[in-house]
Amino acid sequence: MKFIVCNNYEEMSKVGAEIIISQLKDKSDSILGLATGSTPVGLYKELIKAYENGEISFKDVKTFNLDEYYPISKTSDQSYDYFMNDNLFRHVDIDKANTDIPNGEATDADKECADYEKRIEASAGVDVQILGIGQNGHIGFNEPDEALDFVTHKTALTQNTIEANSRFFESIDEVPTAALTMGIGTIMKAKKIILLASGANKRDAVAALRDTSLTTQCPATMLKLHNDVTIICDSEAYGN
Repeated sequence: MKFIVCNNYEEMSKVGAEIIISQLKDKSDSILGLATGSTPVGLYKELIKAYENGEISFKDVKTFNLDEYYPISKTSDQSYDYFMNDNLFRHVDIDKANTDIPNGEATDADKECADYEKRIEASAGVDVQILGIGQNGHIGFNEPDEALDFVTHKTALTQNTIEANSRFFESIDEVPTAALTMGIGTIMKAKKIILLASGANKRDAVAALRDTSLTTQCPATMLKLHNDVTIICDSEAYGN
């Protein structure tokens, strides 16, 4: 596990984007695992700039998103489908048919999760997985628990996560209480993983990545078992 400590959010976003830009230059048909939330927005802006400058193209890129609220309409401005279109897809030359996000409108959540897992397995494999990290150490929506799910699954959101995500909604009552998410095993199958962390409120979670323990109470610590993980954080998240 490699740590890159940046001075601020902007630098963190640029360093993360440089890894993706290098990946796309080396392999134009890369498969990317994408994350949502406020943390990767800066990285996506840097990728858009690189596309507009003619450095990279997304026309042969395929993507799988980590998760989606459940249930939620694709047209909701709080859905991750909407988020990805607004923050990346509509600004670049990606073929929307090559993008895949768990369906928050699915009538059968378990079937949707099983089908999503099969689509990932049928692909050539995620080349680079982008992750954020929750205050409680969740990655995707794999929340702290006595046991962690290996594959894509429906999960209940913890109160901590609901409260943290309420800033994106009109009120906390509007925040969905469940989500569809890649499992820990699904995430770990990516060839390379980059995790972004910004702000003092992520310091405890990053500290758990810096020690030598593994615990399901901080799901991100499972990343210590992967052979190619880069943690990119700002100085506030890293601490002393």
